[in-house]
Amino acid sequence: MKRITSSLLLGSSLLATVPAMASDLLLWQTNSLTYLYGTKFEVNPAIQQTVTFEHADKWKYGDNFLFVDKIFYNGGRDFNKGTNTYYSEISPRLSFGKIFDRKFEFGPIKDVLLAMTYETGEGDTEAFLIGPGFDLAIPGFNYFTLNIYQRNTIGSRPGDHVWQITPAFSYTIPVGRSDILIDGYMDWVVDNDQSRRGTYHANLHFNPQVKYDLGKALNFGAKQLYVGFEYSYWKDKYGIENSDRLDTRQSVASALVKFHF
Repeated sequence: MKRITSSLLLGSSLLATVPAMASDLLLWQTNSLTYLYGTKFEVNPAIQQTVTFEHADKWKYGDNFLFVDKIFYNGGRDFNKGTNTYYSEISPRLSFGKIFDRKFEFGPIKDVLLAMTYETGEGDTEAFLIGPGFDLAIPGFNYFTLNIYQRNTIGSRPGDHVWQITPAFSYTIPVGRSDILIDGYMDWVVDNDQSRRGTYHANLHFNPQVKYDLGKALNFGAKQLYVGFEYSYWKDKYGIENSDRLDTRQSVASALVKFHF
């Protein structure tokens, strides 16, 4: 299963990224580094520092997004992962409208896509997600996407063949000489998985960032340097049902510095 899934993901990633190297196919791309510091995390050690690399691009036949988190527990120790860990996702999407050169538009839907995500991290954390994606035209938003996935876990971890709804958004508010950018996503796993692997509970993770464009305010360059905070609300974190024994309801704000290049 792991070899088949990895091959499928590799093929999709190559299809979605290699052609984009040609200048006539790549529409835009952006890369960034983010530093986060937060306290009061649940399940894992309470104090965490995270360095994140992100890449996003749009090309002739779709778009790609990936991130890699390196998480430090500020001297604390996680029972399974030690004093630090990593986690990453890669999410290529293929546009049916662009591939077939026709419009898939109705109501607020501006395009229909094949959406995929591969999740991996330290330990038994691999999963492959696949399903329909939609680009939506919502007034005022820079973008609004909606992906509906079926999750397929790899290894012994529960959470196989459950459905996940993932909207992502971006909204800009002009403030004086600069802007506040609000963007983020929500992962909503809508059903439970009870199998021989164990129990994986339905859960919801809402993760927006609120950022002030400091680079624009200082004439350093718009959309390059941001400061602000990231908020993480996670009900039944990691699919672990909240109980008196273990609190899995996470609500934490982390200080943020983000640089685009």
